[in-house]
Amino acid sequence: MATKQLHLNLFVHSRGHHEASWRHPKATPRSVFDIAYYQEVVKKAEAGLFDSIFFADQLALGDDIANGPRIGLEPITVLAALAVSTSHIGLIATASTTYTEPFNLARQFASLDHISKGRIGWNIVTSWLATAAANFSRDAPLAHAERYARAEEYLDVVTGLWDSWAHDAVIDDRASGRYANAERIRPISFQGYHYKVKGPLNLPRSVQGRPVLVQAGSSETGRAFAARHGEAIFTAQLEKQAAQEFYADIKSRAAAADRNPDQVLILPGLSPLLAGSEAEAQKLSDELAELADPEVGRKRLSSRFGGYDLSHLPLDKTLSPHDFPAPDTVEAARSRTQVIVDLVRRHEPTLRELLAMLAGARGHHTFVGTPDQLADLMTEWVSDGAADGFNVMPPVLPWMLDVFIDEVIPILQLRGLFRNAYEGHTLRSHYGLAEPPSQFDDEQG
Repeated sequence: MATKQLHLNLFVHSRGHHEASWRHPKATPRSVFDIAYYQEVVKKAEAGLFDSIFFADQLALGDDIANGPRIGLEPITVLAALAVSTSHIGLIATASTTYTEPFNLARQFASLDHISKGRIGWNIVTSWLATAAANFSRDAPLAHAERYARAEEYLDVVTGLWDSWAHDAVIDDRASGRYANAERIRPISFQGYHYKVKGPLNLPRSVQGRPVLVQAGSSETGRAFAARHGEAIFTAQLEKQAAQEFYADIKSRAAAADRNPDQVLILPGLSPLLAGSEAEAQKLSDELAELADPEVGRKRLSSRFGGYDLSHLPLDKTLSPHDFPAPDTVEAARSRTQVIVDLVRRHEPTLRELLAMLAGARGHHTFVGTPDQLADLMTEWVSDGAADGFNVMPPVLPWMLDVFIDEVIPILQLRGLFRNAYEGHTLRSHYGLAEPPSQFDDEQG
């Protein structure tokens, strides 16, 4: 029986995922607004044979800008620059269904998929920040249920537009004067509650059929949405048991939606801090913790709960779930609030300890140890049904990415868990995903 190959996505964020990474001497000296920085990082990831890289996004300036550069360039624009700087690695950007017209988004991502020759993925988000709503002429963010109701229609429109051209619609026959077969291009004539879109898209079908659909919702509504649409699922799981439960749930929901569960990849976040010994790795972790400001962490934790006031909690108070609003009442990022409350319920940390846990990767799994130990953990999670791979989140960039590529990937390759060379040229081929069906499949062109 062949060994299951794991998938690796690199999540690029600021100068690293630890909130104090920008202050660390081994973080990049480049500005987070310098495209050369991102080109350098993605070329490293491609040399390391990563499946893909990913950029998150938010549509407002955080109130902690005085304490660190947790912003960057607009991700769709960044992907265009990276598409012409690389040749194999997949490229994934976040874009909101809440504040973007579906025709515009379909056109932008289709253009990127053509530019990159089939290496694009779209991370689908529904925006919840109140400050983002204020930037888009809204008095308040949409309620959680309404965001997802709009997103369902949005997906119908966007995927319909991407399927409005047959693969063979473009003829480009100069001798005959025929450029396209107009009968192989069709309007979508979509009419729903939120959107009315005629189509067709003014771009042909791309090499991989359409961009890969990526999702990260873990609330009840988010899981249902991910199981119906997601082809790669990014998720925050602090412990293996919770990751196994999430993995089994999503695969089961996908099967219930008449999808092949093997066509839905689960990639938990993993933020590794690596050194030659556990003691040395712990020393590095302590150094980063010393650079972090707990009051900045308190602000960020408050924002996770929709602005809930946490200022009355002493840093050394042992926490309980009652110190936070119930996650199902939060209209913000509901899935992440559940992760935090579950962590508090299981471990009863002080506020200071909780903020230190979240400083490393905002609720994703953090690892401090040696490359061999990390490879063991990754092997175990994949073999025990907790992951199909990992959304790698280096705490300091590019330093910890270099260590991961140089010292962890060779171990995974020796174990037969990771590729030794790219075997295809599209993101779908890297992920082992089938091309989506087309409305034109049963017709002769």
